[in-house]
Formats: sequence, C-alpha cells, structure tokens
Amino acid sequence: MNRIDRLSAILIQLQSRRTVRAQDIADRFEISLRTVYRDVRSLEEAGIPIIGEAGIGYSLTEGYRLPPVMFTREEATAFITAEKLVLSLTDSAYANAYSNALFKVRAVLKTADKDHLENLDDRIEVIKTGRSPVLHSHQNPLQLILNAISGKNVIQLNYFAYYRQEHTIRLIEPVGVFYLDNYWHLIAYCRERKAYRDFRFDRITEINALEEQFSASHPSIKLYLRDLFREVKLTEATIKIDKEAYPYLGEQKYYHGYVSENHLEDGVEIQFLTNSLEGFARWFLAFADYAVIIQPEALLDKVNSILADIEKKLKNKTVLLT
Repeated sequence: MNRIDRLSAILIQLQSRRTVRAQDIADRFEISLRTVYRDVRSLEEAGIPIIGEAGIGYSLTEGYRLPPVMFTREEATAFITAEKLVLSLTDSAYANAYSNALFKVRAVLKTADKDHLENLDDRIEVIKTGRSPVLHSHQNPLQLILNAISGKNVIQLNYFAYYRQEHTIRLIEPVGVFYLDNYWHLIAYCRERKAYRDFRFDRITEINALEEQFSASHPSIKLYLRDLFREVKLTEATIKIDKEAYPYLGEQKYYHGYVSENHLEDGVEIQFLTNSLEGFARWFLAFADYAVIIQPEALLDKVNSILADIEKKLKNKTVLLT
C-alpha cells in the first residue's frame, strides 16, 4: 500500500472508533510507531482536526465527518459474500440489520459495480447444517447479547444443561460470543456457578436482558479463548484407512482434530490432534474394520478397552437370554 492510500485508510480508521491507539494503526498496516506519528502529523498538516492524548490515543474532533466513502469492487464483493454468511449464521434481527446496511453500501457504488454485485447475488450460497435454536419466535439472541455486552447488562436465560439433562434459570454477565462447528457460543460469568461458562445458543430456550448493569471487569473473549485452548491438552494420533472407506469420513474428520493426510498405495494415512482419546476411540470404532491405528499406543489401549467392555456386555446378554 502506498502512502497516500495508507493516509486515507488511517483517516477512515480514526472515524470508525472514538479513540484509536497508535499501536493499533501500526499493527494494522505493519509499520513502525515512528511512521504512524509521521503519518498523523501529515494528516494534521492537511487540516484534519486530530486530537492526540499520550497513553490514550488519537481521536477526531466531535462533529468532523468524512464525505461519502467510495468502495472498490473487491471491497463491495467482500460485503456481499459476508451478507450470505450473516443471513445464514445469525438471527433474523441481526441479518435484517446487515442487509439494510448493505443497501446503503450499494447506494454509493458506481453503476458498473452495482451490476457486478447483481450478477454475483444468486451465485453465492451458504448452507447451514445442524439444529436451529429452540427459541420463542420474537427473540433474536445474537443482537440481544451483543447489546447487553456493550451496555454491561445482566442477562437472564433459561438453559438446557445437556450433561445434567435439565432446564435451569441463570443470571449471567456476558463476556463475548464465538462461532465454532456450526454453533454460536456465549461466554459469560454465571452468578449461580460463580465461574465462567460456555452457553451454546441452541440450548437457550428463553433469554432476556435485564436493566441491571454489572460493574465487574471481565477478560476479552480473545484472551478467554486463548487461555482456554492453552489449557487443553492435545494428543497426536495417526490412523490409516482403506481408500474405499476414506470418502465416508466426510466432514467428521474435522471435528476430531484433523491436521493432514498422506495418500499411499494401500490406503490414506491421516494425522490428528485430539483433545479426547476417549471420544476419538469411540469415533474410530465406527469404521475400525477398515482402518488401523498407527499411534499412539494409548489410543489402541483405549479402543481395546472399549471392545472388551462390549464383549463382556454381549456375553452377559447371551447368558440372560439363555
């Protein structure tokens, strides 16, 4: 990116937030802080009313606005692609808000770019799998949760605890949301458990944001997830499966820590990083007659243990029948 484009991008970034740290600008454009200071000074010399406070960051004088922004064709294409994801992976209120925003983006495009998007509109689709959340029709959890996070509002939710197979009512302080393996997750501090908990959207049966605000300071979702996955112990596992059976693994291999694969003459060797040998072993048994375990030994021991338990139960069943 040349300097003129970078200066324009910095100006847009300054308008996008109340305050922008110099380090944020440096990280985005992969430049030094010294270069950031020089660029900001150039914008000031051009008449842009920038306020800079040591230790806080830069901001634009209240009331200053840029003229309408023109988007490149690549940026506009990115918007319409994102719209397909938003429509499929978020609730109806959030999807409608994004679509309305996209109409405003289209309004400032050149005619040729509008035609370009029109040609692409029905050429991009996102197919969502999995069960939809069982919520009252008037409730849209994502928008409600994001508003509560911003306003630091306590949330009351009815939640189905899968491992205990019971419905509970929780008061929580929302921290953030993330999307993983076809499900949205809410990370929040649960006042009942007095600890941070992961609430899956599809197990929330009712949700309401209360007027009560919490004052506690919680970690960002990025820091929480970084620490969470740092604590997860991953185990390397390698199997080899017959070529004719390999296609039937489908998308399931990604849910069990798929890393890479090597196609050999006598089969496909697949490497995984799994956080549960127990779960991996039970998945492996679904196609064990077409595959072998290369490593680790602990995985083989786990499979043999499960098979021994199955054999024991079958023998007991046979005795009862006779």
